[in-house]
Amino acid sequence: MAAVPPVCDFGWPAPDFALPATDGRTYALQDIRGPNGTLVMFICNHCPYVLAVLDRILRDARDLQALGVGVAAICSNDATSHPADSFPRMRDLAARHAFSFPYLHDQDQSVARAYGAVCTPDFFGFNADLALQYRGRLDASRKAAGPTDLRRDLFEAMKQVAQTGAGPRDQTPSMGCSIKWKGAA
Repeated sequence: MAAVPPVCDFGWPAPDFALPATDGRTYALQDIRGPNGTLVMFICNHCPYVLAVLDRILRDARDLQALGVGVAAICSNDATSHPADSFPRMRDLAARHAFSFPYLHDQDQSVARAYGAVCTPDFFGFNADLALQYRGRLDASRKAAGPTDLRRDLFEAMKQVAQTGAGPRDQTPSMGCSIKWKGAA
């Protein structure tokens, strides 16, 4: 079932975390923080919404990193009910697609809860002070990738954050598969 996150709560502070990554390291928020902003993405391996635009997520992450925005992705899904989202499968996906950012495993789902993550993909864009400035979509794609000339909502918003410290006031929420919570029916 598709889920839609709430609108951006401007200025909300980024919760800290320390999570294992597919590269064998453990990362805290300070480790991924960029000088011009930070993007925390909740994604997973099996979601058709994520898979439809994974190449665009990777492109935008690289382009934002070049602008001094730190980037990380987090998988918080219950791997018992969704084995495709297990840590070994996360490693495979990150290696196969040469992720330019850490792909973190939130096994106990505490980070997803702290962030209020709702779906995959769910994007949290923070300024250099780690104050939330963007909680919107990647682009107008849904369960299938839209045309290649779609406006790059996430990239344009985070470019603005990197340059000015403030995100756009008009934001369209992301849409995707709901987070697969442990113990959920």
